[in-house]
Amino acid sequence: MIESTVIMIVIALGMLALTRSRADDSAQRGISLGWQTLKSTLPVLILAFAIVGYVKVLAPQDMVQSWIGPDSGLRGVLIGTIAGMLLPGGPYVVFPLVAALYHSGAGLGPTLAMITSWSALALLTVSFELPFMGWRFSILRLSLGLFAPLIVGLIGWLFIAG
Repeated sequence: MIESTVIMIVIALGMLALTRSRADDSAQRGISLGWQTLKSTLPVLILAFAIVGYVKVLAPQDMVQSWIGPDSGLRGVLIGTIAGMLLPGGPYVVFPLVAALYHSGAGLGPTLAMITSWSALALLTVSFELPFMGWRFSILRLSLGLFAPLIVGLIGWLFIAG
């Protein structure tokens, strides 16, 4: 956690230095846009972290381990894949939620399948995708992406099992 914070600080300071080197108001606009983004996402972040807390309390470790634990095998990878397809929200919601499950006993394979499925197959994005890309594109994307979470999850499961 500390390493990622340091990396983010270095990136932010580097970008601040780049914008301040310009002869315009880029630095101030960057700060202003960042502040607007924070104001619009802060309620979602607060709710996401509340949900993560509830998941940690409500998801009994033995249930998580039996459904998607390290010994759940192909069944756990399939459950992780399906769960990932149904996860709502962006990375600021999904990653804390999946991390809570992982720390509650989810196995590496199912966790990898869940993250990969969310990024490749998220069903909630189809409603945004259809008007712009059409049915053919959506069906093709979902069909081609279907195997990625399974392969990634199984490799992760075999890596730990082996």
